[in-house]
Amino acid sequence: MNDVVFRNYTQAALDREYNNQAKHPGFDFQGFLARCARSSEEARRRWSSNLDVPYGPSAAERLDIFTGGPTPRPVEIFFHGGYWRMLDKKDFSYVANGLVPHGVAVAVVNYALIPAIDMDGLVAQCRSAVSWVFHNIERFGGDPTRLHLSGHSAGGHLVAMLLATEWQGSDEGLPTAIRSAAAISGIYDLEPIRLSFLNSILQLTPRAVADNSPVKLRPSVPAPLLVAAGEHEGEEYLRQSNDLVAAWTTSSCRPELAVLRAADHFSIREELGDPDSRMVSLMMRRRGDGRGRVRT
Repeated sequence: MNDVVFRNYTQAALDREYNNQAKHPGFDFQGFLARCARSSEEARRRWSSNLDVPYGPSAAERLDIFTGGPTPRPVEIFFHGGYWRMLDKKDFSYVANGLVPHGVAVAVVNYALIPAIDMDGLVAQCRSAVSWVFHNIERFGGDPTRLHLSGHSAGGHLVAMLLATEWQGSDEGLPTAIRSAAAISGIYDLEPIRLSFLNSILQLTPRAVADNSPVKLRPSVPAPLLVAAGEHEGEEYLRQSNDLVAAWTTSSCRPELAVLRAADHFSIREELGDPDSRMVSLMMRRRGDGRGRVRT
């Protein structure tokens, strides 16, 4: 068919697959954002924190560090979503509510947004953030030998890109310092993004797609990887998760796929703020040696 632009999708159908709000027409997106904002404000009051800590030279290169008890603690480095073009670390402070009670220090990373930066530069900033945590987190009560990466949506993509990074020089100890990773509701093949409505802002080129699509790369960090998605994410998001697990299944990161029943792109994100949720439980469990498909 002449109107097919990607796999079996027409332009309109592909755009619907990557428009998460449109998939849930009755969903109160503004109410969801307001709940996350309230939970984030509560987290900033509740936990001992160091906010807006610079990890690079630009105003966007900042992170918030949350701790809550005896140190040194393992460190969760979290990357927010927003299709690489919106949202901010302050919108995700609530992740600390889900993780700090488990004895984890949390570093929520900010990065410059497209179009102020391109995809290559954005990924480079996130690499700098992980490097900074590795070299500096000890003075904030974190254990630099026990780092864990996680991210939601675009943040899931960034986690996979970090696992595919060839760390070297002063960072050559990073691969063994990263003990586990969780890529949640992520995007690992950027070609449909390039062909969708999102590219009017993202301006991805074929070269950028090739260089920044984890399914086309190989992981270099031998950390167990949880790839999680909600049952109601939609065909393309589920394909993206399945394809990453298939592409990386023989690698040392031992990817595990978890599909959460009755969850969608937004509910799975909200679970990150609940220490007793399925998503947080999976993140804690991934520090073991799980492998294969788990439906939760």
